[in-house]
Amino acid sequence: MNIILLGPPGAGKGTQAQRIVEQLGVAHLSTGEMLRAVVASGSDLGQQAKQIMDAGQLMPDELMVRMIAERIEEPDCAKGFILDGFPRTVPQAEALDAMLAEKGLPLHAVIEIQVDEAALVARIETRISESQTARSDDTVDTLKRRLDVYRAQTAPILPYYRERGQLRAVDGMSSIDEVSQQIGEILQASVRA
Repeated sequence: MNIILLGPPGAGKGTQAQRIVEQLGVAHLSTGEMLRAVVASGSDLGQQAKQIMDAGQLMPDELMVRMIAERIEEPDCAKGFILDGFPRTVPQAEALDAMLAEKGLPLHAVIEIQVDEAALVARIETRISESQTARSDDTVDTLKRRLDVYRAQTAPILPYYRERGQLRAVDGMSSIDEVSQQIGEILQASVRA
């Protein structure tokens, strides 16, 4: 089963991805981890990625899709994968679709975890006030900047998948277990479709 999880920072994508991995035995593909692994491999792709990263530039979509294409060939992806953190733009979504089509692989589900942004900010404020050891990037200002980036860059892919009839949404303001149940129902329905 091949799945994309979408949602703003703090929506719970990582938590839900881990639960799906445990239930279905699919691989959780984090683009950051994949980049580090491909650079460490010393492959041609890894050397290209290292040069781009060392120059402080963003990874071109073509290289990201090539990296994902290579990664999904590995044995742990035999039952499928969850992409979290990719695609972030419509051109990336189009390139991903083209690559999957070339490989004859379907995209079974694109799931948006919908959350109330004001509630996310309140959660961060509560966590900061209750903790003496908050992470340095665990601030309201950082969250607001990340939400702005999400709205500007990633949210525009929602209509892309909606128009294709692939986008399903869950209520990310529910409990973790309830969100997992909603996702499970979507995944069961996509298997039957």
